[in-house]
Amino acid sequence: MSKSFMPKADEIERKWYVIDATDKPLGRVATEAAVLLRGKHKPIFTPNIDCGDFVIIINTDKAVLTGDKLNKKLYQHHSGYIGNLKEVKYGTLMKEKSDFAMTLAVKGMIPDTTLGRKQLTRCRVFKNAEHKHEAQKPEAWEF
Repeated sequence: MSKSFMPKADEIERKWYVIDATDKPLGRVATEAAVLLRGKHKPIFTPNIDCGDFVIIINTDKAVLTGDKLNKKLYQHHSGYIGNLKEVKYGTLMKEKSDFAMTLAVKGMIPDTTLGRKQLTRCRVFKNAEHKHEAQKPEAWEF
């Protein structure tokens, strides 16, 4: 029987990727970002080890929602007080806080564990094309 390969923490190489969300569906962009953050695109992927990369998502203002999701889909959150369930339509959310909507979509595709929370810290989301991570020399990720 051969032994399973288990990557060590110092063996994992982290790269930086840029995903341009211009004219792409919000969910497709979030799926690709989640795959990169978890490291599922690497041959050394192990579910219990954090082997993902850094992801920069730009132009979230230009991301699209298919169908009638802008009018029908809702973002709901609760303030903690009785009867204070807040609802915002995605049309409003995409106009005002498109970067938050993208972060929510990516967060929903990452496991809700300590490992998932650690992976989500490597996701950077920007409304327009400018970002402050040029020094990391990120590669463009096409899909």
